[in-house]
Amino acid sequence: MKLGAFSISLSVKDLEKSKVFYEKLGFSTMGGGMESNYLIMKNESTLIGLFQAMFDGNMLTFNPGWDENAQNLEAFDDVRKIQQHLKSKEVTLEKEADETTSGPEHIFLKDPDGNMILIDQHR
Repeated sequence: MKLGAFSISLSVKDLEKSKVFYEKLGFSTMGGGMESNYLIMKNESTLIGLFQAMFDGNMLTFNPGWDENAQNLEAFDDVRKIQQHLKSKEVTLEKEADETTSGPEHIFLKDPDGNMILIDQHR
């Protein structure tokens, strides 16, 4: 199963303070914007999403169809195929993808400790 690019999505209280902090760690902004209340930051192949007032808690994020530079991958597993695989393994999904559609879609699930996982396909 190909999950695509991995990042951690952090729910932050002050986007500007978080941006400055992660810049001190060597991260630079590669996506999003202050006006949109989120930034995607990168240090080498490590990705962090900073999200202000968009969701509660932190989550692991996978982006089928993208590499760590948000470039399209030629071959990838569609989120609906990933969903079918997870359901066949009896994994409970918090939010399911509409399998009658194609293109952008996402699913949510939790690991055994309650950590949220987002599988978010953008194309």
